[in-house]
Amino acid sequence: MLSIEEKRVYGDRDEVTEAYVSSPMGVVRVRIAGDTVGEFSLCNRCDARDVAAADGRVAVATDEDVGVLASAEKSDGLAFVETGFGSAVAVGYDDEDRLVAAGPDGRIARLEASGNWTVLESKGKDEDRTGTIEEVRAIDGDFVGTDDGVYRVHGDDDLEHAGLSDVRDVAAVGVPLAATDDGLYKLGNGWMELSEGRFDVVAADPRSNPGSLSRAHAVSSDGSVYEYADGEWHEDETRSAGADRIVAVGYGEQVYAVTETGTVEVAGDGEWRGRSIGVRNVTGLAVPR
Repeated sequence: MLSIEEKRVYGDRDEVTEAYVSSPMGVVRVRIAGDTVGEFSLCNRCDARDVAAADGRVAVATDEDVGVLASAEKSDGLAFVETGFGSAVAVGYDDEDRLVAAGPDGRIARLEASGNWTVLESKGKDEDRTGTIEEVRAIDGDFVGTDDGVYRVHGDDDLEHAGLSDVRDVAAVGVPLAATDDGLYKLGNGWMELSEGRFDVVAADPRSNPGSLSRAHAVSSDGSVYEYADGEWHEDETRSAGADRIVAVGYGEQVYAVTETGTVEVAGDGEWRGRSIGVRNVTGLAVPR
């Protein structure tokens, strides 16, 4: 059996997309050509809880620190540089492509150009009191999904409660979306319900224009995948029933996803094609753009 350290090459392709998958084993770099998952390798051995990308940059949240991808004199040419945040559970980039991270204690901070972290103070549903965030579950753009609902970065260092509760995932680009314990929502004149039931994953194509969506996906608690296309949401029936549960979705030339059991999938014409990359309990997927 081939090990995770071995590279799998499926011919020479001109257009190659790189994706990064986080797991308790570490961060795996995956190269995808068209709808074929090609070579992959473990580029950072760590307990990776989340991974995010923006403007060609990649960041990972680990049990020890937040790392930022940088070139290094290693066999695979990659290394993650520590930032001094400490133990983290979630990472993301705000609307100005600044790195934002969250700790297991609910602390949320932004990495400044100086290299220092600025703690973002949260305000609860009552603006006169400080909000209590016990669990941060997702960060995307200026939105933070938590057990207490959606928070939004306001001003230089404030987080304001923006509604909902028990949020599992958020997508900020185009039309903000939230996956919650009781439904899938979009932000319009307040939060508007798109579908009932628990949703665990939501994502939108970063190339979406403000106020609109070009592509978006959501995954319900039973593993069903929903796609936004032609101005409507519908269940994607091209993915096999009973397939492993998707835990994250990313976008490039194609739509990419990764399952909890470590299969990277690509949505092609009328089907999803996938290949196992040898890790389990996957926590995230990032596709630099």
